[in-house]
Amino acid sequence: MWQRLRAALGRLRAGGPAPGPVPVPAGMERAVVRCVPAEPKLSVRLVLPDGSARHMQRDQEEPLGRALARLAATAAKGRAKAAKKSKKARAEPGEGEEAAAAAAVPAVRLFSRDGLAVAEEVPNAAAWQDGAVLQVGEARYRVERNPPAVTELRLPRSLLAGFPVCPKVSAEFARRPADGEGGEGDAAWVEEAEGTERVFTPCNALVGLRLKLRCTPRRWGAALRAALRGGEQRARGGRSWRLFSRTVLYPYCAPYALEIDYRQNLLKKELAGYSADLICLQEVDKTVFRGQPGLFKIKEKQHEGLATFYRRDKFSLLSQHDIVFSEALLSDPLHKELCDKLTEYPAVREKVLQRSSVLQVSVLQSATDPSKKICVANTHLYWHPKGGNIRLIQIAVALSHLKHVACDLHPSIPVIFCGDFNSTPSSGTYSFISSGGIAEDHEDWVSNGEEERCNMPLTHPFKLQSACGEPAYTNYVGGFHGCLDYIFIDKTALEVEQVIPLPSHEEVTTHQALPSVSHPSDHIALICDLKWK
Repeated sequence: MWQRLRAALGRLRAGGPAPGPVPVPAGMERAVVRCVPAEPKLSVRLVLPDGSARHMQRDQEEPLGRALARLAATAAKGRAKAAKKSKKARAEPGEGEEAAAAAAVPAVRLFSRDGLAVAEEVPNAAAWQDGAVLQVGEARYRVERNPPAVTELRLPRSLLAGFPVCPKVSAEFARRPADGEGGEGDAAWVEEAEGTERVFTPCNALVGLRLKLRCTPRRWGAALRAALRGGEQRARGGRSWRLFSRTVLYPYCAPYALEIDYRQNLLKKELAGYSADLICLQEVDKTVFRGQPGLFKIKEKQHEGLATFYRRDKFSLLSQHDIVFSEALLSDPLHKELCDKLTEYPAVREKVLQRSSVLQVSVLQSATDPSKKICVANTHLYWHPKGGNIRLIQIAVALSHLKHVACDLHPSIPVIFCGDFNSTPSSGTYSFISSGGIAEDHEDWVSNGEEERCNMPLTHPFKLQSACGEPAYTNYVGGFHGCLDYIFIDKTALEVEQVIPLPSHEEVTTHQALPSVSHPSDHIALICDLKWK
């Protein structure tokens, strides 16, 4: 089954501040001015009398006279060039006179809305006002300052029947239309279904048809129809989030199943289906998270990070205590002892400080019982298979920070610690979290060889357990499968009511490994029901 898309892209134009359309007088062209106070330059776009389009950028503080002189010189060059190309001018007598006239610099002046000439010493930013009139020789232009403009308008590359479609809209000097506001129909299209809201969910009956996205300028009411083809899109089913080099990491996965739009739409539907009160995600691209009603902590110098969502009718946010591991280790007195110990192991210390890993910590309060509060932590530890020693340092910083939040700032509140810990149940990191301590002679301290040996005993005060146990795997890719993800809970204050079963091995391996058409993430979601004791 195939589904095609067509998207409209263009510019919205409006004259003055009035709510209705501002008509352009007969015989007068448009000069579009973009002037933003935070930017040093303004731009002027117009079509000169010789038919050439010009885009002029000038300093906002520059005197108007200089900008007009530049425009006059440009217009004169255009005239001369047009005259040289004219066969009639070459053939008739008086060619020299006509060429001289063509090369003459035209008079260029700017008039205010009340018809008075704008003084040449006035700065550009103040001179080019909406409704002013620019005169270039005999031609007159109406100035439109900062008209509404759509800078981007597109549909997702992957459209799936039964999944909501939300267009991406970027605009300046404009507002997004309210639901129910739409333009008139297009007689060239046979409408099988129509939606006037910003989200449209196509049904199975529409598979194979084209989806048209139309943007109607609010002040002018004329639909934009410049089309962008996005190619042919399949209608399929599945879910997910992560996107990597498909030719290297996931050669077994169909290319279309790795498209960000395909995976994003499926993941949103999957998450909505869980009806969860708390959701913790890792490796969330900042462009995907943008606009979502949740909490986001981006990694240092990265385009992705951690996202935490909570149901607003169940919890309210009391405080946030996010950290970057490397920064906290160096600057927070909580970690001074650990930082001092690391000076004995410079190679390990340097590697820890180079990592961009972060910890997201949110303190929530129950909406039904304000006496109940909870500390929700979310992280994604260093990924390298030989980085067990680095992960031990990172988790030590995390647990020390959580102790400060859950014991000092908010005494005796339980902790839920979620994340991609990149650690199997046999690792030192898992043992440290679940047992409360790690010996200085644990094998993970030499996970990357003797040159990066780092021996130190560590402890923490929490009583944590993996709420979902130790599944055979939460990550299943070509060449590796293992349990790397956990939901750790404070077992003194919380208990597990039920754990939602993971997909069967047959489901996971239907398409060899993850990600796949049906499971677009290389990790499997962990889901459980918890309650206070």
